[in-house]
Amino acid sequence: MAKRVMVVEDNELNLKLFCDLLRAHGFETAAVRDGREAVATARSFAPDLIVMDIQLPHISGLDIIGRMRGDSALRTIPVMAVTAYAGQEDEARIRAAGASAYVTKPISVMRFIEEVQALL
Repeated sequence: MAKRVMVVEDNELNLKLFCDLLRAHGFETAAVRDGREAVATARSFAPDLIVMDIQLPHISGLDIIGRMRGDSALRTIPVMAVTAYAGQEDEARIRAAGASAYVTKPISVMRFIEEVQALL
């Protein structure tokens, strides 16, 4: 059975790229364009991994990670943050919020897939 990965990303091109990459490597994906739907989608899709953009409209990826870490059904799902924030303090802040991994944009395709596989 294929591992399930939920991708939370508001940029349509990035969302397509991430989902296409994941499907090409045998993963089942769920795409979430609006971060406000992330928790509900995670509960219904039951992903093995969540790929989370940090800069989202309406609600930040950090807030979503916090909500998931506070939810008994979701707290153990690893979250890979994908963000344009590239400073050391940014990585520390994102990991402190509960992200299991951190990948900067623009992504390296190889590093993206390596991080996904390491988390699963």
